[in-house]
Amino acid sequence: MAAPALNFAPELLLAAQGVRVAFFDVDGVLTDGGLYLGEAGEPLKRFNILDGLGLKLIAQVGITPVVITGRDSPALRARVAALGIVHAHYGAEQKLAKAEDTLKQLGAGWREAAGMGDDWPDLPVLRRCAFACAPANAHAEVKAIAHHVTAATGGHGAAREFCDLLLVASGKYAGLLEGYA
Repeated sequence: MAAPALNFAPELLLAAQGVRVAFFDVDGVLTDGGLYLGEAGEPLKRFNILDGLGLKLIAQVGITPVVITGRDSPALRARVAALGIVHAHYGAEQKLAKAEDTLKQLGAGWREAAGMGDDWPDLPVLRRCAFACAPANAHAEVKAIAHHVTAATGGHGAAREFCDLLLVASGKYAGLLEGYA
C-alpha cells in the first residue's frame, strides 16, 4: 500500500500525542453553525458524513469523543446516538465543568485532552487542553489560542481534519487506512 497522503507538521503531531479524550462543540464545529428551523419552529441540523466517520475512527483507537454543546435538540441527540458517542452533554452553559466531570469519570487529565471549538463559550475548555483546534470559520479569539486551525470550515469536514490529525499523532492512521485498501 502507498504511504498515506496526509501530512501534518511534526510540532502539531508532537503536541497531539498522548490524547485519550477529544472534546467537540457542535454548532460551528460538527455543523456549519447555521440555525435551520422547520415550519413548526423545530431546529434542524446539517451534519457532514466525513466528520461522523472521523469520530468513529478515533473511538476505534481508544480516543474517547465527547460532545459538549450549549444547545439541545432531537436531531442532535439522534446524530450523537447514531455515532455511538457515549459521553455527551446537552444544554451545557458551563462547558468547563462538564469537561472536568468527564475527565474525572474517564480517569484522564488535561494533558490527555484535545478539544475543538469555534466561539467564546469553548475557550475555557480549549485553553486547558493539551491540544486545541479550531475550524477555519471560528471566531478570532478561538483561532488565536488554537494549536491548529483547520483548512475546512465547521460542518464541512473540519472535525474530520481534527480527527485525522489525532489519528496520525497516535500512530494508528496508516493501519486504519489499510483496512480500507
